[in-house]
Amino acid sequence: MNIALMSHDGKKELMVQFCIAYCGILAGHSICATKTTGKLISDATGLPISMCLAANQGGSQQIGARIAYNEIDLVMFFCDPDDTTGQERVNEIARLCDRYSIPFASNVATAEVLIQGLRRGDLDWRNIVNPHNN
Repeated sequence: MNIALMSHDGKKELMVQFCIAYCGILAGHSICATKTTGKLISDATGLPISMCLAANQGGSQQIGARIAYNEIDLVMFFCDPDDTTGQERVNEIARLCDRYSIPFASNVATAEVLIQGLRRGDLDWRNIVNPHNN
């Protein structure tokens, strides 16, 4: 599976901790992330991460384009509800995920459910709609 990871500044540490906790599951998948989030995760976990630009420099658009081209199977975007400047990016990514039926987690609780589903094979249906994974 191709997984995209993003987070607001106030949630970056939570994203890193989440990735440390689930490093074993994530290691079996291809991961891309916006620049700062990806660097923090890579440094903490050693996971190979394909880096996009920083979110405010076009990284969100790069991930959005990959969603639209059916190159992403799961998005985890840890949102800070108090960060009003970044809500437009969250809304755009969520809208694209809804449009293209991509599982989307905007908080650690939902991410936990999706990562466990990924581990169990509950998201294997994505292999049908995204044959690049086969």
